[in-house]
Amino acid sequence: VGHCHPDIVQAAHEQNQLLNTNSRYLHDNLVDYAERLSKTLPEKLCIFYFLNSGSEANDLALRLARQYTRHEDVIVLDHAYHGHLTSLIDISPYKFRNLEGQKEWVHVAPVPDTYRGLYREDHEDSVTAYADEVKNIIEHAHKRGRKIAAFFVESLPSVGGQIIPPAGYFQKVAQHVHKAGGVFIADEIQVGFGRVGKHFWAFQLQGEDFIPDIVTMGKPIGNGHPLACVATTKEIAEAFAATGVEYFNTFGGNPVSCAIGLAVLDVIEKEHLQAHATEVGNFLMKLLKEQQIKHPIIGDVRGCGLFIGVDLIK
Repeated sequence: VGHCHPDIVQAAHEQNQLLNTNSRYLHDNLVDYAERLSKTLPEKLCIFYFLNSGSEANDLALRLARQYTRHEDVIVLDHAYHGHLTSLIDISPYKFRNLEGQKEWVHVAPVPDTYRGLYREDHEDSVTAYADEVKNIIEHAHKRGRKIAAFFVESLPSVGGQIIPPAGYFQKVAQHVHKAGGVFIADEIQVGFGRVGKHFWAFQLQGEDFIPDIVTMGKPIGNGHPLACVATTKEIAEAFAATGVEYFNTFGGNPVSCAIGLAVLDVIEKEHLQAHATEVGNFLMKLLKEQQIKHPIIGDVRGCGLFIGVDLIK
């Protein structure tokens, strides 16, 4: 919503003058914010955990998935980056390839990139072909006696090259993952909160019939203030709570963070920022496509709202 947005600064200032505690002390802001956030999501994603960063959110999502499924293994996309904690470096090929390499419990699927990837625009059914790559990974893992806890994916792979997965890919992958007893985790840390314009969440680009089991949020959620969130289903949250090891985060969900989160949602609504993302994104795409006609080095221009990639080629 922009650097030092006055509404955000004001919300932080006002709440700072009143009270800031850890979330063992109940406060209306926490409930009000969870309720407000829930209205942007499908109904079944109704349990919220608040944290301080996207990395914390993704780490918790991993814990939730493993506790719920009682499995360990994770499938990720090639070139993915999910955060800077040790657990997330392990599921980020973008990082682990330069460090200690791939762990036994991590499986890497090809990015569903129809421009540069394995199956391209001229393929008769790239959606099924890319989803079958995940299916093959699952079958191969099962043969080795391993079990899948989660398919962990950015709704629009960003570090991997601003990729727009073909519509229907997530549905097909989710079928294979659910059949294997795993869950589908959508990382919305870079691309959520209206950035894609036509939808509030990037996973919604896949169609109304697709709902992830866990959604993680960060970055824009607090407009620069450390705030993050994990949204999930009652079933997953109950399995997590059943351990008796409660989830607690000293600063996650504190009154100041929640006041800021509420103010961010207000600004997005009040200033019609989703429509703005669509309009400016379309304008930028149009100009870039004009450049593409002029310059053979521009191989592909792709995007949605203010998530845009320009692929430069030899």
